[in-house]
Amino acid sequence: RQPAKTLWYDRPRYVYLEFCVEDSTDVKVVIEDQRLVFSCKNADGVEFYNEINLYARVNSKDSREKRSDRSITCFMRKWKEKVAWPRITKENIKPAWLSVDFDNWRDWEGDEEVERAMVEQYAEV
Repeated sequence: RQPAKTLWYDRPRYVYLEFCVEDSTDVKVVIEDQRLVFSCKNADGVEFYNEINLYARVNSKDSREKRSDRSITCFMRKWKEKVAWPRITKENIKPAWLSVDFDNWRDWEGDEEVERAMVEQYAEV
């Protein structure tokens, strides 16, 4: 088993993680207040497993994941909203499989409306 390539980005209320596994099966996502555990298999039967001790506390009851053909996206509600996360991991080390999602990264001051629309869009899927 191996870690899935993972992208992350920060927003005022949520932190987003995208596990890049195409045609995933047996997807399991466990979101705890300080930790996320992800596992799945791809079409070739390769097992993926990621465990992340989170930088700060999240509200696990108000966090979700969404599976698509290309990836599994998790959005986790921050316990302390409007506090920027400088990294996703508690430890100040960057695993090789983890990257910032620069396509979705932005300076988010005053961006709550855009984020609310994104969360509602995910909830509808």
